[in-house]
Amino acid sequence: MLLAFTLVPISALAQTPAQVSKAPAATAPRPGTPQAPAARPPTRKPAPTAKAPVPSAALLTDDQKIIYALGIILHRSIEQFDLTSAELDIVKRALTDAALRKPAIELDDWGPKIAPFAHARGERVTTREKAVSVAYLAKAAAEAGSTKTGSGLIYRELTAGTGASPKVTDTVRVHYRGTLINGTEFDSSYQRNEPAEFSLGGVIGCWTEGVQKMKVGGKARLVCPSDLAYGDQGSPPIPGGAALIFEVELLAIVPTPR
Repeated sequence: MLLAFTLVPISALAQTPAQVSKAPAATAPRPGTPQAPAARPPTRKPAPTAKAPVPSAALLTDDQKIIYALGIILHRSIEQFDLTSAELDIVKRALTDAALRKPAIELDDWGPKIAPFAHARGERVTTREKAVSVAYLAKAAAEAGSTKTGSGLIYRELTAGTGASPKVTDTVRVHYRGTLINGTEFDSSYQRNEPAEFSLGGVIGCWTEGVQKMKVGGKARLVCPSDLAYGDQGSPPIPGGAALIFEVELLAIVPTPR
């Protein structure tokens, strides 16, 4: 129970390896997620100290692939701790020691210290993300065709639309792709091959503001500072303090049922 706050739902373990490989897009917070985010998430950026993945050719049986998928899930459940390569080695040692029923410490003594440790590591990630985002936002604002609004949103029209512009009270149908500033894609309606529908009054701030600037049939790029997205808390798999980039294609304004 001590680790319950860090672990993924046990139902996730029932996913097939193929489903696990798609998890970032399937579980990422979409713009329709309420402004109030979930607990501070792990970062989805590639860890510079992470070791190279085992080649798929080395996984010969279905059981091996399922166990490998289990390892991916376990990693995602501890990613919020921003562990170094050396710290990951300690986790591997703990797994081995626990399997042998020979842990080097008493969990009752050290388990309660995990929550404050997670909080401290989360603050470290947020501070780092904010510092990196400042430079990126300045660069994005200086790009030709970009406009920075009073809220800090950076808007750039990619394709001009010819239809109507939505209001904050409207529901819109869109295709979109969301990435972190390092290029990591965390969500995409294109990958799901299904447009999404959102009420503009119930999405993150950069969408509420940015999509109202568009016309049906148009496409735009929204660069969102963290305070117009998921704030210091973030939302899995988006780290706290992260600026986000969305490419949005406005397909339609959904008629209001009468």
